[in-house]
Amino acid sequence: MGDDVDDDADRELPIKLGPCSNGEYVPPPMTPVEAETIRRTHEAADTQAPRLGMSRRRFLRSVSGAALMLLTLDATARAARAGATGGRYMLHPESIGDLDAARATIAGNELIFDVQVHYLNYDLAQPGGLGLGALFPQQRCGESDPRACYSVDHVIEEMFLKSDTSKVVMSAIPIPGPGNPLSIDDMELVKRIMNELCGSGRVLVQGQTFPSIGDAGAQRDEMAKLRSEHKIGAWKVYTHAGGPPWWLDDHEADAAPGGKAFIENVRAVGPKVIAVHKGFGLVGGNNREYASPVDVGPAAKANPDVKFVIYHSGYEPEGREGPYTDATADVGVNRLIKTAMENGIGKGGNVYAELGSTWHSVMSDPTQAAHVIGKLMKQFGPDNVVWGTDSIWYGSPQDQIQAFRAFEITHEFQARFGYPALTPAVKEKILGKTSAKIYKIKSTAPKKCDFTRQELEDVRQQLPTGARAYGPKTAREVAALIRAHGWA
Repeated sequence: MGDDVDDDADRELPIKLGPCSNGEYVPPPMTPVEAETIRRTHEAADTQAPRLGMSRRRFLRSVSGAALMLLTLDATARAARAGATGGRYMLHPESIGDLDAARATIAGNELIFDVQVHYLNYDLAQPGGLGLGALFPQQRCGESDPRACYSVDHVIEEMFLKSDTSKVVMSAIPIPGPGNPLSIDDMELVKRIMNELCGSGRVLVQGQTFPSIGDAGAQRDEMAKLRSEHKIGAWKVYTHAGGPPWWLDDHEADAAPGGKAFIENVRAVGPKVIAVHKGFGLVGGNNREYASPVDVGPAAKANPDVKFVIYHSGYEPEGREGPYTDATADVGVNRLIKTAMENGIGKGGNVYAELGSTWHSVMSDPTQAAHVIGKLMKQFGPDNVVWGTDSIWYGSPQDQIQAFRAFEITHEFQARFGYPALTPAVKEKILGKTSAKIYKIKSTAPKKCDFTRQELEDVRQQLPTGARAYGPKTAREVAALIRAHGWA
């Protein structure tokens, strides 16, 4: 077992638990359930790896290593709640020692379409510092030039080699002007390289506009120019950051106008798909209230021909997600459900709840996870919940994918709260089929450069880097990042 050295890489686990943020919220401290899961997984890996004839590191990077940790998380969470969790990670116990049994649950051949992916790009041929990137632990990835840790090579490795992701949408961040470290050209670079490597169709890009800055007519002209130069899949906006705060429905007289005009611009220019950040309001500082989804229902009702993809689904990490009630209607994800209910937006409507950072935040707590996924499906239907991960801030999203594949809502919660069952067919819709319809693309990956999922699994076990989270892990790191963005 010559590759089994006791260094940081060897201590990495297949399911990344503990503090990590996308930079838009202060990550909560590690929970007792997470800490105990990590302890038990490390302990069990020393026993299980030799039984499969593997080094400890190779075992932990295998599907059986992921199965071990998910089963451990399930058992630890149930013990903490005296056996009564609202969600379960359902794997056969044999999965720990049988690769094929593990693959039966947490491997798959379905389309994985991640509609929220970010990275930072640097010109390594030019001297310079990390700037914004200096605030992310990702800079310590092992490259001689830490700027290379943010390169297009790394985002491709994390998304398409270290995970089963089939297609991605490169998503904009709320920084106007030339200081934006994720410009449309940076997005196109990922698309161009993946086109050259694997054929077209794996990478889509969003257009960005700032409706509260400048004249609506000039904005429309810029949007039309952007679409003429790029194949835009959707329009990305933030109502609480990147300019004076505003609302999609212009319901507040004291807020900057622009919501209705922006939607008219989207209708005129196309495509009629809006991806709007709602939830995780910390980056807005005093404007965080504008990250509330209260404006989504009225805007969607007034514009039934426009699709609204609600990034994060209104989730806020400071609270704890439970069932929707009148008393908790103005908290977290319930805010999105409330505005939809009040405006008659239900199953099969034009509002789509997206899971970027939200699933990562709740997946270590199966009861919260069951409430979030369950109530979103109950309100919007299984056809209107879509997959996103907010990568690469959390490193490879493979752990999020594997956890979602294994996750089920208990029969008790289905009966008690009316939550739909999270069946394999429903998971396929959430993981990719629904977004393929939104973006009007084929629901299959290009054949060129099309590795099997088992081939990717083998590659992951041999890569020099493993499963690492890249986002800020402390309140201090998040505060520094927010200041660097100019959001404070």
